[in-house]
Amino acid sequence: MKSANAEMILQNEQSSGFTDPLTGLGNRNRLREKVTQLAAERADDPAPFTLGVANLDGFRPINDLFGRDAGDEILCQVAHRLSACMPSGAIVTRHGSDEFAFVLPLVFERHGAERIGAMFKEVLSAPYDLGDRHVRLSASFGFAVYPFAGEDFPDILKSAETALYRSKRKGTGSVTVYSSEIADEMRRSTQIEQALRNAIIADEVDVHFQPIVNLAGDEVVGFEALARWTDADLGFVSPAVFVPLAEERGFIDILTETLLRKAAAAAVAWPHDLFLSFNLSSAQLTDLRTSQNVMSIINRVGLDPRRLELEITETAVVADPETASKIIADLRAEGIRISLDDFGTGQSSLGRLMDFSFDKLKIDRAFVSRITQDPAAEHIIRAIVAMCEGLGLEVVAEGVEDFAEALKLKALGCGMAQGYFYGKAMDRNAVKTFLAEKYIDFTGQFGRS
Repeated sequence: MKSANAEMILQNEQSSGFTDPLTGLGNRNRLREKVTQLAAERADDPAPFTLGVANLDGFRPINDLFGRDAGDEILCQVAHRLSACMPSGAIVTRHGSDEFAFVLPLVFERHGAERIGAMFKEVLSAPYDLGDRHVRLSASFGFAVYPFAGEDFPDILKSAETALYRSKRKGTGSVTVYSSEIADEMRRSTQIEQALRNAIIADEVDVHFQPIVNLAGDEVVGFEALARWTDADLGFVSPAVFVPLAEERGFIDILTETLLRKAAAAAVAWPHDLFLSFNLSSAQLTDLRTSQNVMSIINRVGLDPRRLELEITETAVVADPETASKIIADLRAEGIRISLDDFGTGQSSLGRLMDFSFDKLKIDRAFVSRITQDPAAEHIIRAIVAMCEGLGLEVVAEGVEDFAEALKLKALGCGMAQGYFYGKAMDRNAVKTFLAEKYIDFTGQFGRS
């Protein structure tokens, strides 16, 4: 016969196996138990219930910046807030480092899940008190409704995590409820991912080049490298699809290095007064090896670093500004120019100009496309051009599609432009033909015609 102390120890051990030691919430075991129990109770007449997963957006930088103790305090505050707003019969658990999960027995369909997700999102967006400071976070949510999204714990949890992944792709603070359409989309993404990985290995991802012109004399001064990929089974896949996918799935560095190698090798054969413009990804601006990798590639193919311009977006420098600043400084020290892309569409544009050293600014086509019809767009571009003149920055207008836009940009004093009006993206051989019309003896030694 067991003693009372032995029974108490056994109960404590069993309890700890279902409890998160930091927050006091249930853990993954508790989540599994609750879902399995509900599914068994509703097996004969499968009345729906909902499983949800929440992930804190941008928690890791907060943890790194303020320390582990501050991160733990935020997690405890999140746990308290979620516990306080759980509906009757629902439970919340800590699912992972910065993930929480909840079971909602009385949420039966998509609209109900979306409503409660919006409420949870609002609750978690309030400032977190860390004593001498306050921080803000958002959260992304994925929901799955039983039995439509799965009939046992592994399946319904996988569906909720798929919906969460979809929310993270859409942007911070999103709420997604699993559906067959989302499942199809995710399968399609995985199919594209596998095909792209194989294409990179087989060296089948190509680079095309769009001309950039000096508006004062309508002369070509350089080309922007643009990724292009046509798969034997998938057909043409837009870079707007496969480039973000490579970044999400963690192999953007391999893709970018492959594209830079090809682009730089092509640019070596151009007249030496033409520059190559190439886009760096957000991930590369958080990796201190980037400047060394870039120099290794262009040195290997023999491209003068002074002929290379690297484009970065405002969003790309937000994740890790200190590392991004170091990478930019290292690249500029080698003679590479840095261009701020899509200006005006990101966050804190003017602040970025003060915090980082840029050589050029590219006006987003969202402004350029409205310049002839919208006075506000014209005033914005006029102000950007004047500002850049004062800061010593060159300016390129993107997405110029007709003569009227080009004429207006010239009148406003914009220095350079690119877009369909000046030429679509061309492959390497088409660039040779294009330049042959403007240069004598396009064979490696050049002179102006």
